[in-house]
Amino acid sequence: MLIGDVARRSGVSARMLRHYDSLGLVRPTGRTVSGYREYSGEDIRRIFHVESLRSLGLSLREVARALDDPGFRPAELVEDLVRQTRERIAVETALLTRLRRIGAAEPAEWEDVLQTVALLHALGSENAANRQRAALSSGEEAAVPVDALVEAALGEEDPVVAGALRWAVAQSGEAALDLLAEGLASPVAAVRERAVRSIAEIPHERAAALLQGALRSSDSAVRGHAALALGAQGAQGEPQGEQGAVNVVPTLVDMIVEGTNDVDAADALSALASRPASADRIATAIVGRLAAGPDELPARRRLTQALADIPGAVADRALAELSHDEDRAVALTATYLLTLREARQPD
Repeated sequence: MLIGDVARRSGVSARMLRHYDSLGLVRPTGRTVSGYREYSGEDIRRIFHVESLRSLGLSLREVARALDDPGFRPAELVEDLVRQTRERIAVETALLTRLRRIGAAEPAEWEDVLQTVALLHALGSENAANRQRAALSSGEEAAVPVDALVEAALGEEDPVVAGALRWAVAQSGEAALDLLAEGLASPVAAVRERAVRSIAEIPHERAAALLQGALRSSDSAVRGHAALALGAQGAQGEPQGEQGAVNVVPTLVDMIVEGTNDVDAADALSALASRPASADRIATAIVGRLAAGPDELPARRRLTQALADIPGAVADRALAELSHDEDRAVALTATYLLTLREARQPD
């Protein structure tokens, strides 16, 4: 079969077939009387083998080795091709993401594009100061896409930069909440914690609803951050935090028992107890946990101390009973707190 016929049937151009011949990759076994290349059936099969291997990403040199080297081990080459392909996909995916983010910023001029690119590069910088400046510059120099800010916030390990990123995300308001909600479902504990802390800084009803849902999380850190945020909103009388204030008390009491951010939890309960009805409910919850008998004595002491700034008769009675507790440290703490409360009573 002449080269023109082979090109039509195989889909490989005559020019490429000549190139294969010059490389010794596919040499026609015969020549016509006039000197034209003549391909046998075996030659054509080799052409299809070459094209099949090229479709996997092999170079022509690798194709020749695969077909002609008896000691060739395809498994190693395939593994290497998989690695190269993954690296190439990662690079292309990163480029696609960057282009989409630039498009989302709706640049009016090339200067806007360049500023957005610079901020995106800074957000991904290895230098913490650069990342912090990029976060604080969001919305000033150029609009940084919300998904880029949220991605950076969920992945940031430096506490100072993380605070700046949470602030930047909060400026985006409700637009960031869907992405942060996905962060709450992350299999990585650190990401879940960063997500709930970011949500806590967004003053929006939907953010409060997400925090309410976070109270049911199996992750104690997520529950704790949600409870502290909702407790603060309820103490400040924010409408979106009032229902949350009712639901956070058990979680805050759990935090005191566990000794996890127990001082913050006690402060949150104290702030919520400014309303008489809330004070009795909180004191009842603490007394109930004391009655349940935490195994560790330090937990009972922390619960006793948490009653210090809870006003009302329920807390008074609980402290009076605890002043006779068999644990001397608990009894002394309760006695001291009663003395302070009596001293604050008006004459």
